[in-house]
Amino acid sequence: MTDQPVNLTLVFLRRIDEKVDRLIDDVRELKGRVAAVGENLVGVHRRIDRLELRIDRIERRLDLADAHP
Repeated sequence: MTDQPVNLTLVFLRRIDEKVDRLIDDVRELKGRVAAVGENLVGVHRRIDRLELRIDRIERRLDLADAHP
């Protein structure tokens, strides 16, 4: 055995430090995923907007909707 006594507080602090490091990594990963989801959502909204415009045009051409909204 070593000459130094085991410092339980230090052992627990190191464990906590390791867990905090893992949490930091997990949060970074989650932030990246959330950002990617946000970017994809913007793309989906753009596509929906374009589809709405196309549907409006089609309805006007077929006289299914008023020409002036």
